[in-house]
Amino acid sequence: MTSLAPLVAAGPELDAARLARYARHLPLPGVGPQGQRRLAAARVLVVGAGGLGSPALQYLAAAGVGTLGVVDDDVVDVSNLQRQVVHGTADVGRPKVESARDRLADLAPDVEVVAHAVRLTPENVLEIVGGYDVVLDGADNFPTRYLVSDAAEILGVPVVWGAIHQFDGQVAVFWGAPVLADGAGEETRDRGVTYRDVFPVPPPPGTVPDCATGGVLGALCGTVGSVMATEAVKLITGAGTTLLGRIAVYDALELSWRQLAVRPDPTREPVAELLADDAAYAAFCGLPAPVGGSADVDATAGGLGPASMTAVDAAALLAGEAPVALVDVREDWEVQALPVAGATVSPSGAFLGGGAGAAAAISALPADRPVLLVCAAGARSARVADVARAAGVDARSVEGGAPALLLAAR
Repeated sequence: MTSLAPLVAAGPELDAARLARYARHLPLPGVGPQGQRRLAAARVLVVGAGGLGSPALQYLAAAGVGTLGVVDDDVVDVSNLQRQVVHGTADVGRPKVESARDRLADLAPDVEVVAHAVRLTPENVLEIVGGYDVVLDGADNFPTRYLVSDAAEILGVPVVWGAIHQFDGQVAVFWGAPVLADGAGEETRDRGVTYRDVFPVPPPPGTVPDCATGGVLGALCGTVGSVMATEAVKLITGAGTTLLGRIAVYDALELSWRQLAVRPDPTREPVAELLADDAAYAAFCGLPAPVGGSADVDATAGGLGPASMTAVDAAALLAGEAPVALVDVREDWEVQALPVAGATVSPSGAFLGGGAGAAAAISALPADRPVLLVCAAGARSARVADVARAAGVDARSVEGGAPALLLAAR
């Protein structure tokens, strides 16, 4: 295990208010006033304001990290609240970055929160990641994980990575060129391990179900997200020994941790440039290329209609004489709680898992009429619309989801 030099230079002396707020940090060996000044000067980017990002953001803000960036293009769904604890009931339907920003402003008013309400792409990732000292990757999809890893390797930025599935979690620190401390005040750089060293190829599509399909223990997110925040604090201050070169694996049912040693692949060529575009990252992961997105409400492709429509327009289309199909991509329990009359139920996981299952779900959609897709708030239906449209189906996500459609149909 290798000692790392502090990632961030110390900022100005702490004033009386900060000395009082961070009083429990100041006696800590390896942190102290100097480490707290490093935290205040640090810039940390959190990818995803979801299950892992929620605890990580709150503990980093509470720790006094000076600038926190948060990247997420999704909105708060009621099904998120079981684990995404930075959001509340009143935030349902709001952009997650706005909800997170408001919560962090109340928790730590002296922390600057930068909201990036976008999806990371090869076009914007270098500019966004390049503005930060460390990245916490809590993404829930493989294309984004590889994109973040590639950008961080190019920029020389360390990545604290976390992943969860049902009752299991993993955490690691990846850094293509870490700054090493030799104990005598000298610093050097050496080849470090990255996400691509450990996972050179993604798993086959459909073999790792998403949270909506496979489920996830809410409290697990708190455990793994808190460890991610701890690793970021250690990188910034130089305290302790980070997880660089190790993956910590957590089993919540057994309440056990185990560690796996990982090292750079000497045969792998370092990443010098990103893949061409979103489609290239999707293809690398065996997924269809994204088309438009929930933010691109007027997007059309291949002569298809718009990628999404308002609930009012959707209700009018359903009430008209033109043939149209309505598909509800929520889980069965969600449909039972708030049914939409006339909708065929096909949960989003069937479309988004890739492989033969996704192909079968897409082929079951009508090809001779527009297909309106609804979920709880519009996020899942937008992702399903992307996949279906890439296969030539005129699929359209209903903005605001089932609640908005039911209200518009009254």
